Amino acid sequence: MRWKQLILLCLAAVLAAGTAGCGQKDDGSDGNGKITLTLWYWNRSMDDNLLKQVEQKFPNIHLKAEKIGGDFKAKLMAAFAARSGAPDIVGLNDWVAEFFPNRDQFVNLFDYGSKELKPLYLEWKWNQTVTPDGQYQIALPMDTGPTALFYREDLFQKAGLPTDPKEVSAQLKTWDDYIAAGEKLKKATNGSVYMFDNINTVFNQTLAQSDKLYFNTADEFIGDQEPVKRAWDNAVKVHELGLSAGISGGTPEWNAAMNKGDVASFIGAVWMKQILMDAAPDTKGKWRIARAPGGDGNSGGSFIAITKQSKHPKEAYEVIKWLENPENQLNTLGTYNLFPSTPSIFGDPKMTPQEPFFGNQRTNEIFSESAKHVKSAYRGPKFSIANSVFSDKLSTVENQNLPADQAWQEAIKRIRKELLLY
Repeated sequence: MRWKQLILLCLAAVLAAGTAGCGQKDDGSDGNGKITLTLWYWNRSMDDNLLKQVEQKFPNIHLKAEKIGGDFKAKLMAAFAARSGAPDIVGLNDWVAEFFPNRDQFVNLFDYGSKELKPLYLEWKWNQTVTPDGQYQIALPMDTGPTALFYREDLFQKAGLPTDPKEVSAQLKTWDDYIAAGEKLKKATNGSVYMFDNINTVFNQTLAQSDKLYFNTADEFIGDQEPVKRAWDNAVKVHELGLSAGISGGTPEWNAAMNKGDVASFIGAVWMKQILMDAAPDTKGKWRIARAPGGDGNSGGSFIAITKQSKHPKEAYEVIKWLENPENQLNTLGTYNLFPSTPSIFGDPKMTPQEPFFGNQRTNEIFSESAKHVKSAYRGPKFSIANSVFSDKLSTVENQNLPADQAWQEAIKRIRKELLLY
């Protein structure tokens, strides 16, 4: 599998090399005395209006921003392989650590004084931008994805569960509390309403609350140990008790279940608010947000970097520093609902508007507290290898009733085999 990936990247690199440099002089200027900086991002990862303001803020710079569709990461890797065609500035998703082995393709932001910016950002988010040896920063933080408990107030009331967000947070502190509440809901509704959408959500959100994931900072596999096993056991318990609807997120079935009230809750990131509003318009006013049982976590969030192919890294650094300052992150929250990584603005009234879909609750008060308490955890370049295997096996447990112990052993064996090919 690894060799196939390399062959595909090499083919893509040839294509990238053939198109590199079009429309721009070798010195990175536009012929009018301005420096041209190119930027790659994906839809809604950055505020388009903010990007248009770059040239007002920096009159000597022409910013050529391009939305990249398709496989963003593969396109970037192809440009790196070709040593040509990469942008000056590039957005990176939560897979930022996958590029640590390719850090020589990125400007080390420490060389431009970025350490002075560290107090502006959430510490755990900042840590995700720095290589394990602490010597290289490949990106600056952008948005975050703090998690919380989304729940239906009316369905909780029907089951005799607390309904006020503060009371829910107080009484559903642990996963055991949450699972017990699920049993109570099942009994009260004669099994017609599920507490959980699927067990992969349970697994992923339990793991997101941990300070250890699949690998240590030496990139040694530790996914067969306690933090991952605890997440697995939570997911299996939910399945065995019949508390999961077994509906995958991002599907029409999930949307329908949320809109009809078949599922009473889920733990999700702040960006799930918009997804839920789009999926379940008939439930407006019925949802509330509380702190997540088991602790605070993070799911998703982006970063912004400068590639070594840039001929103007100093100017590019000034641009990304400005783009991700607290004021601009606050404004981007209002326009694109990208949750900030700069905690100094968490107390600003603009952070916490009333939200009619959530019964006029100021839900960002919950997400702000969550963001402050996320634990630092190392993902590493091989995270997706392990995560995809566990996800596949849990889906088999849920949908095909594969015995959980057998599925666990098969997952560990398969991961170890795939790591040998990496």
